[in-house]
Amino acid sequence: MSKMKKVIVTVSNDLYTDQRVHKVCTFIHKQGYDVLLVGREKKDSVKLQDRLYKTKRLKLIWEKGPLFYAELNIRLFFYLFFKPSAIIVSNDLDTLLACFIVKKFKANNKLIYDSHEYFTEVPELVARPSVQKIWEGIEKWIFPKLNDVYTVNSSIANLYTEKYKKPISVVRNISPLFNQKPLKTKKELGIPEDKFILIMQGAGINIDRGAEEAVAAMITIEGAVLLIIGDGDVLPILQKFVTDNKLEEKVKFFPKMPYNDMMNYTIHADLGLTLDKPTNINYRFSLPNKIFDYIHTSTPVLGSNLIEIRNIIQSNNIGKIIDEVKPEIISKTINEIISDKESLMKWKANCNEAKKILNWENESKQLKQFYPKVD
Repeated sequence: MSKMKKVIVTVSNDLYTDQRVHKVCTFIHKQGYDVLLVGREKKDSVKLQDRLYKTKRLKLIWEKGPLFYAELNIRLFFYLFFKPSAIIVSNDLDTLLACFIVKKFKANNKLIYDSHEYFTEVPELVARPSVQKIWEGIEKWIFPKLNDVYTVNSSIANLYTEKYKKPISVVRNISPLFNQKPLKTKKELGIPEDKFILIMQGAGINIDRGAEEAVAAMITIEGAVLLIIGDGDVLPILQKFVTDNKLEEKVKFFPKMPYNDMMNYTIHADLGLTLDKPTNINYRFSLPNKIFDYIHTSTPVLGSNLIEIRNIIQSNNIGKIIDEVKPEIISKTINEIISDKESLMKWKANCNEAKKILNWENESKQLKQFYPKVD
């Protein structure tokens, strides 16, 4: 095997639900490379299903906070330093420091940076300016020295280009064509068969992403059930609200699960929600991958009025935009949509057309410039 075939991809998560990284690693593998994905093992990590590429989870003492990030990068540095490779791929700023320093020692290695978001403006950092400055310092030191960078949408690419005067490529986190069969029925999944099904899904059900407002809206939405699938920091708040307001029959929670399992629920939904709020730069320019999951299951979309979300929904005519993420506006809009069968049918048909273009099989072609085919 030639030296140029070894690619090590690094992330800070436990590999279980990161579909973007899984899709990229699969693409690199099919280009002829020997791929190893390195993440971390959490106390509640679920065993991974078999993949085309190799995986490695590092066992760390710390699971969050400054000590976690310090330990992660130290462990990554030593792991990468002693592991032969030709290409190192850093996913997001929290793995970049270790990857960049290793590159200093391995001059022949290529370093590729995949930025999943505008990291320094995530709400967790905006709320802690002193910690934010540390990450900004790391980014300002390393980013200008990078030669191979791609990110998830044009808005974030433009922000980086303006800030660092460097061309940034775009590889959106678009879903692959979904052809799984057989599919489970609503009854098998525990979904009501006589209700209008709303869904909000993803690994980032966090603050300022509209989940609280969506659940509150269910108080005044009749004939519908909201499925919340995934993980995030607001789940305990949502669950308490549901209990306090006796909404157990209207709001159902499901844990994070493998992608194909999750999509069994999505395909039964009548309307998908993506309600990020523009409370920070990162969310203002976000393009959640759940939008593409909805498209690929012919699920119309109700989205917040953010530039990337608006562009996808309006250019493909697959749903509706609300100007403000408030319970009363969400409730009013959803009640109108439920009674507008004609628009729902049109949006579903348009999803079927949109997925012919908006699919990973097309989008991944952008990666060929970073991972050319090898024999």
